[in-house]
Amino acid sequence: MFEGDLLRSIAVPVVLKLLNEREMYGYEIIKEVHERTNGEFQWKEGTLYPCLHRMEGEGLIKSEWQKPEGERRRKYYHISGLGKQQLTSRVNEWQKFSESVNTLFSPLNEPSN
Repeated sequence: MFEGDLLRSIAVPVVLKLLNEREMYGYEIIKEVHERTNGEFQWKEGTLYPCLHRMEGEGLIKSEWQKPEGERRRKYYHISGLGKQQLTSRVNEWQKFSESVNTLFSPLNEPSN
């Protein structure tokens, strides 16, 4: 299970990716991340909600209160145009970063004796 800074560092692109697929409410995002990572990412409300508020303040996402029939009222989030641009940029950045890290950690790059 991943925790701490590494998990927080990818919160924005992960949220943008999920909201690019469909609108979701906060706890639904937490459940979706948990399910898609087979429990490796376990976000808590204290991690996600400040991130959502910050992203909304930056214009990356928007929110609206909805009350689906037979359910309680929930705040649903969806990605904005700026959020879609950021998603593309962050995914490209992540791919370059992960390729570089994988290269550094590759067994082929062990020092020769």
